[in-house]
Amino acid sequence: MKSDEKAIGIFDSGLGGLTILKAVKKLMPKENIIYFGDTAHVPYGSKSKEIVTEYSLNVAKFLESKKVKLILVACNTASALALPTLKRHIKVPVLGVITPGAACAVNTTKNKNIVVLATEATVKSKAYIKSIKRTDKSISVTQYACPLFVPIIEEGLALSDISRLAIKKYLTPLKGGKADTVILGCTHYPVIKNEIAEFLGKKIMLIDSAEEIAKRAKDLLERKRILKTKGKGKTQIYASDLPERFSRLALNIIGGKRLKVKESRFFI
Repeated sequence: MKSDEKAIGIFDSGLGGLTILKAVKKLMPKENIIYFGDTAHVPYGSKSKEIVTEYSLNVAKFLESKKVKLILVACNTASALALPTLKRHIKVPVLGVITPGAACAVNTTKNKNIVVLATEATVKSKAYIKSIKRTDKSISVTQYACPLFVPIIEEGLALSDISRLAIKKYLTPLKGGKADTVILGCTHYPVIKNEIAEFLGKKIMLIDSAEEIAKRAKDLLERKRILKTKGKGKTQIYASDLPERFSRLALNIIGGKRLKVKESRFFI
């Protein structure tokens, strides 16, 4: 297989990374994609660094076994906790979502006040704070853990009263605050982006890192001259548990026809 015809690998703890898959397909429609949703272990955000690193490395090795040319770590928690380990042990380039999202927020904020909404593990890691401060130490960064958002979305309740109550519970402290920019620091959160935007109001800009990491992926592939520019892009999707359920719920995120999802339990 030619280098440019090899697939881009993308993985997440569950459904959230499909927001990145959607952005990649839009920006690079000719590319082949292999997506892995680790539904057997979702959510990653409430687990330890050691466990998240173990799960992430196993999934990355699975994608590497499929001869991918690049791996995108769609999960913010995995990007925050496991990225250095992945880069040491995986032979192909590995990109996380923290740096692109942080860079976009730095370029967006007008008053240098940024809020990060993320999982408990990502908040604890301070990965977004470190990334933002490396660019501009004068920026104020406040973090809020929103642990209920991921299970709500994984249960297909993104547009329900439960979702709206969770948004009100977590985000009420932001209303009337100084922040003009909010990072959706979990790939699940863009699924409820419109509801979050409606609650916070038009004065606050929401940063979704999906488009940013897609741009960085394209730049990398162009530099290495392995961007696929001919033919039709093919997508394969795997889940580590309940593939039929994953396929059904995926329609809420990417729309279109129902996806064929294969099950892979090789590392469970």
